[in-house]
Amino acid sequence: MEETGNKVIDIPEVVLSSGKKMPVLGFGTGVFGSPPPAQTLALILLDAIELGYRHFDTAALYGTEEAVGLAIRQALERGLIKTRDELFVTSKLWCDEAHHDLVLPALKSTLQRLGLEYVDLYLIHWPVRMKPGTKGVQFSKDDLLPFDIMGTWEAMEECSRLGLAKSIGVSNFGSKKLSQILDECTIPPAVNQVEMNPSWQQEKLRDFCKGKGVHVTAWSPLGFYGATLWAPEPSIDYAIIKDIAAARGKSVAQVILRSVIQQGAVSAISRSFNKERIKSNAQIFDWELSEDDMNKIKEIPQRRLIAGDFCVSENSQYKSLDDLWDGNP
Repeated sequence: MEETGNKVIDIPEVVLSSGKKMPVLGFGTGVFGSPPPAQTLALILLDAIELGYRHFDTAALYGTEEAVGLAIRQALERGLIKTRDELFVTSKLWCDEAHHDLVLPALKSTLQRLGLEYVDLYLIHWPVRMKPGTKGVQFSKDDLLPFDIMGTWEAMEECSRLGLAKSIGVSNFGSKKLSQILDECTIPPAVNQVEMNPSWQQEKLRDFCKGKGVHVTAWSPLGFYGATLWAPEPSIDYAIIKDIAAARGKSVAQVILRSVIQQGAVSAISRSFNKERIKSNAQIFDWELSEDDMNKIKEIPQRRLIAGDFCVSENSQYKSLDDLWDGNP
């Protein structure tokens, strides 16, 4: 039940195929450009913990793992949480370490940066492999290599068996790539984290994942065009959603996040560094959108915000966006 004042907002959980529980609303730490200093971001994360957030999403790419770890230690020191186990921490394997023999060392490096003994969820960030040492997203197409999907997944399974990742999954995977893993794996992916927002609702992929027991998590559910993560307002602007928000006395961000969660078998990672917006984003669990509201949102024209052009190269198996997105570009 949601509470007001200084009391904690109770965010519901979903049970993953791994048997682990994950809060359906997470706090994202991905930034565009250089991340804020670790101590600055840690203070923001402490605000989120105080408000009731228990799921924190980071990645090797983001440069925010140290801040997440610092926030966890400070939350324990301040008594905001009693044990680390109260939090759900997700991190991701970057493409330059998506090699069978580099996956486990990459996770160990992530754990060192976090200062943790395990992550709750570890994801393959993209179905892409780059030459070792290729950092960030500014790289040459010559750095792209064919992706060994099962070799990489087998190493992810080893991370799970060692207890270093309580659940494992993927990010930005289409149905064909997921099918290959599901057909050959020992431990199935628990989560597929993908772009999902009102302008890219992923209905086909959601239906596929639901049928296979793979939970879908939406990254950037509010969109990010023209945005800065320090801005108090959501960056996505749809007249339909503004009308729904005005009629219901809710913010645009609340309507978007509610629409994602309400579809069922879906969770969301929201991002804001404004305390009031962080609180507002979590106040979405004691009300619902009508069927008419949801149908109106479905009418919004569809397009990806991240096309994935950087993954396409003659050197990789993705010669086109159609190849990358399994026929759903």
